[in-house]
Amino acid sequence: MPQELTFALHYTDPATGARVGELTTSHGVIQTPIFMPVGTVGTVKGVHQRELHDDVQAQIILGNTYHLYLRPGLDVLRAAGGLHGFNGWTKPILTDSGGYQVFSLANSRKITEEGCTFSSHIDGSKHRFTPENVMDTQRVIGADIVMAFDECPPWPCTPKYAADSLALTERWLDRCIARFDATEPLYGHYQSLFPIVQGSTDPVLRKRAAEHIAGLGRAGNAIGGLSVGEPAEAMYEMTALVCEILPQNKPRYLMGVGTPANILESIARGVDMFDCVLPTRNARHGILYTTKGVVNITNAKWKADFSPLDAGLGGYASTFYSKAYVRHLFHSTELLGPQIASIHNLTFYLWLVGEARRRVLEGSFREWKDEMVAKLMRRL
Repeated sequence: MPQELTFALHYTDPATGARVGELTTSHGVIQTPIFMPVGTVGTVKGVHQRELHDDVQAQIILGNTYHLYLRPGLDVLRAAGGLHGFNGWTKPILTDSGGYQVFSLANSRKITEEGCTFSSHIDGSKHRFTPENVMDTQRVIGADIVMAFDECPPWPCTPKYAADSLALTERWLDRCIARFDATEPLYGHYQSLFPIVQGSTDPVLRKRAAEHIAGLGRAGNAIGGLSVGEPAEAMYEMTALVCEILPQNKPRYLMGVGTPANILESIARGVDMFDCVLPTRNARHGILYTTKGVVNITNAKWKADFSPLDAGLGGYASTFYSKAYVRHLFHSTELLGPQIASIHNLTFYLWLVGEARRRVLEGSFREWKDEMVAKLMRRL
């Protein structure tokens, strides 16, 4: 069997707890902290794999089990040799289990002890996800890192709902582990299962969940159920609490987070891995993240601004195209506008985590983080 997932923690910033490490998988090495572009249905919207590799310099991308199960379907993915063979991405892939859809599709699903029954958003057909068949599905997709099937509770929710939800997630986790450990990968590369810490914003539940997962000894661990509407300070409080408990020598993945400021503040609390649809979703609406602040490229003030999107980033899209030109593309409803904006925003996110890594190593992370967070809260 090729490379088993390993994690080497190289340095921890004594001033904040920010970490620098290296995650090794069968499909390559990932420098942490890292941001993972979201390719829900096997593609990062509007971005070629070549651009992800060369311009954005993505090290790992994310796919979604629920969406890939529905389209293109497991028969196609199996015939292609998994998602790597299907979309041509040669670096690592992580798959969400569909647990987020238990939250986001609340109006079209039913939860039982056995699992969750969904009504397809495509044609209304019924599909049941269980901890066992979600593990089987992720074996077929073939991601390097697969996630446990969980319930992501809404915020706010009652203390009873949060406690019952966590208990269900823990019972599902036991079944995920049993099925995953009883099966083998299908395409000759190693796969690793990450459990997910839930518990809403209840510190007692979060502590219990983190302690339980810390004792399982899996290759890495995730923090879920945050960035679902709770105040940012509550997210940071729960993240810090969990990171104090999860093992130091395993990667920590904060799921679905978030804004650039969220990412920097969470790195400062000990998180290593992030994903979010925000950079590409906002790009399609003309919102660009830059090293000086946030730009709405559709505004009139950029009409005759011929400076590049962000000369400080590097990357073709960010340094070649002017603000005036990209604004023109948006106002002309040319598809190239959202595409350039998406590549630019992803370039920024990868630059941000790479610069955080560099600052941690040189000892200036706290000061730089505080300065950057202030900039990133500013509209230009």
